[in-house]
This record gives sequence, structure tokens and C-alpha cells, in this order.
Amino acid sequence: MPNASKTAVAGRLGDAVKVKLKAVPEGGRANAELLEFLAETLGLTGRSVSLHSGETSRDKRVSVDGLDEAEVLRRLGL
Repeated sequence: MPNASKTAVAGRLGDAVKVKLKAVPEGGRANAELLEFLAETLGLTGRSVSLHSGETSRDKRVSVDGLDEAEVLRRLGL
């Protein structure tokens, strides 16, 4: 969800994690903010989090190196 008041995890939506983004989806700013936010929140370097698919879509797949799904969800507070 772009253009939120702040960037934050908003919960789960089925198997997906919903993240509200402050950045607008222009020029890749929202994608960059998403990856930076996830890396920081997960305690990883920026290179450990990458956009796997969905560059221009609201639905994105993100790859996280070094953590399994359960640990990602735990660190996101889910």
C-alpha cells in the first residue's frame, strides 16, 4: 500500500505479508523503500533482500537470504 503515513508491517493477508509504504510508486521509490525497510527490520544487509517478481505490481515476491520463512515472520512480528 503506497503513500501511507509511515512504512510499517500491516499484518497478513492469506499467505502474504502486507506492508504499508510511505513512498509513492514512481521511479521505483516504493520498491526501494520496501527492500530497505525489510532488510532493516529483519536485521540483514540490503544485499540479503531482493525483489524476486512484481516490480510494477502491488503484489510482490521478495527473496530473503539467510533466514527461513518462520524466522522472517517472527522478526516481522507476525
